[in-house]
Amino acid sequence: MAEVGLFTAVLVICSWLSIPATVPFTLQTLAIFLSAGLLGTRKSVAVVIVYLLLGAAGVPVFSGFRGGIGAILGPTGGYMIGFIPAVIIVGVCIKRFGRSFLVMAASMVAGLIVCYAFGTLWFAFVYTGSANTPSIGSILSMCVVPFIVPDLIKICLAVILSRRIYPLIRRNRG
Repeated sequence: MAEVGLFTAVLVICSWLSIPATVPFTLQTLAIFLSAGLLGTRKSVAVVIVYLLLGAAGVPVFSGFRGGIGAILGPTGGYMIGFIPAVIIVGVCIKRFGRSFLVMAASMVAGLIVCYAFGTLWFAFVYTGSANTPSIGSILSMCVVPFIVPDLIKICLAVILSRRIYPLIRRNRG
């Protein structure tokens, strides 16, 4: 339970940290993949669910210090919901195929793709029927393309940190 609480706090802090760029990005996905790489499937799913429940209850845990159900139901809420299948994919792959750099990186990339899919479909759904319904190409160019390189860098960091920290956690659990 302490690990879930700790990593929920890490996720909140990483959600608040915004890196200025042409399109600013947070360290949310770093925390998501670090959690999945260190805690396994059940605990990392619990981290995401606690995070989402806190945010839905109005606690300002989301990026930009936002909270409330409106943030989840808004245009980018699908990406946050997509964190759940993302950590499931990572946790299952690591359990099944091991903790090699390649397995962890590939599973995190697969999780990221699923997260992008959830978010992009949700974004399109929210804007369907509006006066300015964007095309899928426009949505991808706004919501996915600018984040690919930063997210791949965060995945590399998550894999490196997970592989270095996991033996310490495992030793302290035993």
